[in-house]
Amino acid sequence: MSFYESGGSDVGMSAPGYTGFGSSVGHGVGSAPHGGAAAPLQAGPAQTYPNAYPAAGYYSNPPQSYPPVSNPGTPASGKAPVMNSQYHHNYYHNSPPQATQSSAVSGHVHYGGAQVQAPPPQPYSTAAPPASAVVHTNQHPPQFQQHPGYPGGYCGPYTASQGPTHYPAVSYPCAPVGGQYNTQLSSQASLQQVPSGNSALPASTSTAPTSYGAPPAGHLVEVNGQVHPASLPALQHYDQSRPASTHPYTGVQSNTGGPTRDRPPSLTPSTSVHSSPAHQQGVDSSSTGSSASPVPNNYDSLEGGSYPDTSSVPPTSETPKAAPPFGFGYPSLQPAYQQSPATRNDSTPSYGGYNPPGYQQFSQPFPTMSQLSAALGGIGGVPELEVEGLRPVNLLQERNILPSRPVLPPEPNLSADLRKVNCSPDTFRCTLTNIPQTQALLNKAKLPLGLLLHPFRDLTQLPVITSSTIVRCRTCRTYINPFVSFLDQRRWKCNLCYRVNDGKVCVFSPFSVPDEFMYNPVTRSYGEPHKRPEVQNSTVEFIASSDYMLRPPQPAVYLFVLDVSHNAVETGYLNVFCQSLLENLDKLPGDTRTRVGFVTFDSTIHFYNLQDSLSQPQMLVVSDIDDIFIPTPDSLMVNLKESKELVKDLLNALPAMFTNTRETYSALGPALQAAYKLMSPTGGRVSVFQTQLPTVGAGLLQSREDPNQRSSTKGVQHLGPATDFYKKLALDCSGQQVAVDLFLLSSQYSDLASLACISKYSAGSIYYYPAFHHIHNLPLLGKFQKDLQRYLTRKIGFEAVMRIRCTKGLSIHTFHGNFFVRSTDLLSLANVNPDSGFAVQMSIDESLADTSLACFQAALLYTSSKGKRRIRVHTLCLPVVSQLSEVFAGADVQAITCLLANMAIDRAVSSSLSDARDALVNAVVDSLAAYRNGVSALQPAGLTAPAALRLFPLYVLALLKQKALRTGTSTRLDDRVFAMCEFKSQPLRHIMHMVHPDLYRVDNLSEQGALHLNECIVPQPQLLQLTAEKLTREGAFIMDCSSVLYLWVGRSCNELFIRDVLGCPNHAAIPQNMSQLPELDNASSERVRAFLTWLQESRPFWPVLYVVKDDTSAKISFFQHLVEDRTESAFSYYEFLLHIQQQMSK
Repeated sequence: MSFYESGGSDVGMSAPGYTGFGSSVGHGVGSAPHGGAAAPLQAGPAQTYPNAYPAAGYYSNPPQSYPPVSNPGTPASGKAPVMNSQYHHNYYHNSPPQATQSSAVSGHVHYGGAQVQAPPPQPYSTAAPPASAVVHTNQHPPQFQQHPGYPGGYCGPYTASQGPTHYPAVSYPCAPVGGQYNTQLSSQASLQQVPSGNSALPASTSTAPTSYGAPPAGHLVEVNGQVHPASLPALQHYDQSRPASTHPYTGVQSNTGGPTRDRPPSLTPSTSVHSSPAHQQGVDSSSTGSSASPVPNNYDSLEGGSYPDTSSVPPTSETPKAAPPFGFGYPSLQPAYQQSPATRNDSTPSYGGYNPPGYQQFSQPFPTMSQLSAALGGIGGVPELEVEGLRPVNLLQERNILPSRPVLPPEPNLSADLRKVNCSPDTFRCTLTNIPQTQALLNKAKLPLGLLLHPFRDLTQLPVITSSTIVRCRTCRTYINPFVSFLDQRRWKCNLCYRVNDGKVCVFSPFSVPDEFMYNPVTRSYGEPHKRPEVQNSTVEFIASSDYMLRPPQPAVYLFVLDVSHNAVETGYLNVFCQSLLENLDKLPGDTRTRVGFVTFDSTIHFYNLQDSLSQPQMLVVSDIDDIFIPTPDSLMVNLKESKELVKDLLNALPAMFTNTRETYSALGPALQAAYKLMSPTGGRVSVFQTQLPTVGAGLLQSREDPNQRSSTKGVQHLGPATDFYKKLALDCSGQQVAVDLFLLSSQYSDLASLACISKYSAGSIYYYPAFHHIHNLPLLGKFQKDLQRYLTRKIGFEAVMRIRCTKGLSIHTFHGNFFVRSTDLLSLANVNPDSGFAVQMSIDESLADTSLACFQAALLYTSSKGKRRIRVHTLCLPVVSQLSEVFAGADVQAITCLLANMAIDRAVSSSLSDARDALVNAVVDSLAAYRNGVSALQPAGLTAPAALRLFPLYVLALLKQKALRTGTSTRLDDRVFAMCEFKSQPLRHIMHMVHPDLYRVDNLSEQGALHLNECIVPQPQLLQLTAEKLTREGAFIMDCSSVLYLWVGRSCNELFIRDVLGCPNHAAIPQNMSQLPELDNASSERVRAFLTWLQESRPFWPVLYVVKDDTSAKISFFQHLVEDRTESAFSYYEFLLHIQQQMSK
């Protein structure tokens, strides 16, 4: 069964235009045509939904089945239908917490026996709240209920003085209208936070075979492969009579039209609102006034689901369905305002979009057709064979197709000016850089259409804008960007829905160009809106006003939940953690409001009172794990600044407190329940450290792994969770803006498939250290220390939401990543960090023949650790094409591979591993067959691929041999599940290193072509093919597998190199477990260490280094990554090509 066909008994990994991968277990619900609204939300333990797509295929040829790769002689078996479970939206309710009378036990308080009611916790400070604003934390709120606004007595009005700005600011004089306008540039690498979040109402879906044809608009949505109908909360509007420059939002409703503080978000089905402007016509008549922007009262309307009342707006005659004048040439920036990029500490190319050079001066307000044609690049007029991406490559003859340098993303065929302002491919990347005009053309190409996002990655430069009015489209709520068209100084045409925003309804409307936007801070003159940074940069960040808040911005809140059972103490992780946190305590992101807390657990739960009035930390033990409660809610989460000395005392004492413990049980579930109750009043981040299988209390698990089946080729069982406890709890956490990060340090099976749900569905992250021990596994110890340092000090964002909008005619229907889809296409991210990525699948619902460019915009609204509400906006522009050859010419093979990897993981969990592997093979067969039949006129003998896809078969073969999807090779179940989690949550660059590692020869490094970074010379050796043919016993080679680096030393390697670099006299003297290179004073050592350090610092988390000798058993793991070579259970690359050719000839 391919990705492109349906029929028979197969269930495809489905996505419009790309048949083969079907629905699977997901982390969210909601999708819709154009990335917008979905069908009404349903919940129930055993509900069945209609098929996502018609059972019949969208192609004239009957579906084909191909044998699995691991056994070419066996026909592909029928695929089982996808089965998922769905639960009610009020998934999980804790019982009201009840306390017990305390008694002192060994210097601490022990809870057990008679129960008493615990006092309610207080958020933020110890000030007593008003009687009318008591926060009840002992009751579990409904899943989507908005947390009440914080009373003024808790935190007071929020002002800018509560936290400094993230970035160095360059302030300019304000326009006389009174608005303030600042442009701030970051010089820090750790600038961003990435949204991470993954939650979904689990759906019980029994689907018939699905197709990759376009789904009916607005029917179903897939999140991480799981199909759900969804509903959009009713969009409510408030009186907007207050002026544009409002007082800071305090959460208290006033007669000026502020939001109702304690009103929960409405879930009443209403008119659908889609990311595609074609459907964003939501109208609400409750607005009785006007202001700079609407005031939301729920998360859907917070970022853009709320629209002004357009009933009184006369239909605009300026919006015909003609090709909009994208990329209209704006005047150039003044030299004083041009932003030069900060010095980079790596060799990553600096893409346009952050400091675009000046545009050509224009002399008329409207672009001519010749101007528009020049801006589009004119791909249609280029002969096919002159396009490098279409150059035919005979894969069976051209064996050395791997380039000697890293593969760069393809450049969209746009004019030079548009390319300069386009979004960086490191942030926003499409599988097809030429968007097909119709779904039929996409179906014909047999390629997937989707986006890969790294929206909160660290940036060296980011324009930060402070303005009283954020200019957005009235219809689709798109943020103004470099690809809109100015018709005159006041009117601009949206590049997504083509509406002309002219401000006829309100003089101060943010949908036209306001007076403040007319002001040029460089020349201090009016009439130059095209010189604003919003229109000069495709990635910008806005300082949001109170209109973008449901409550005052929360403080940074961190809770650490630590396993202190006997198994945990034996690993030695607790001492490493405490020392790392002590060293980085002052570097935790936050301000003077930052709060911290600690919980430890074995068979009981231990809380720690850290109130600054105490002389030493007080330990409180709760032994009733069946009905967990919070003993002293107001003293367990403390202000870090006020209680820092007590926190340090606790961290110094913790490792010794449990040294002699004999407790072998693990009550992880009750500990997480306690964490949820502690964090619910404020939201924040929970960091859980676990070392074994949970054995007592709620969420206990049993071992499901059969070690004898680790090498099975028949299939892998238990890839899904054993219980829904962790998923339910994660959804509750997401509803209260709490994310849970899981650190699993275990030498035994711990059922990561079940435990991972607590992070997947709460927008958390997962870290895995198998066989961790502080003495016996020093490489992993070093990695854990480095990872902790990065984790504790990196940027973080709280209470975030993200929405992706796209050009009219396109729709988003499936999401991949860690998040929860709160409503339609609004992704809820309780925490965002700069190390997570996302993927979405798209379809073409309406013909794009009337436009020449397609645009995509991702908007991330979050609260910084300093208490600032911010909006990070990325906009991507790509050309629209009408020829099949142009579609193939613009294929991005790495983005396609990463999107297929996400789809394959969903298929493996929902159906079977063999189905996922078959679908990957068929994806290659179908795309190359489509190229042969529809584009290649030469029809040469052999297996021909367009140059743009020449690496596609190699990448898919590597993916089939990767730990997540391989068969026939011994793979621990937890290792496999963690690899799957990485595919679903990592950005593209990390995934590609996992799929296809980089191999370099390093015993002959030279300075030819080297990088010169910070007075350091970094050699740049050529990339080698992943085959033993490229290895020699006389050489030394480094393999970069993203999280692991191997230094393989040949048996006959030059002893001079061994002595100069490894510090050993000869090959035999190299230690077996060497994991660090000594610092030796010679040129060879400096070159190898410089190159190795450059590799290690090019990623957020530190990779482990293993020095592998040619004559040791450790080389087995090294040789497993040589994906072009044959193994006992998998093809070599050449055999795989022959297999593809054989399937294409059927």
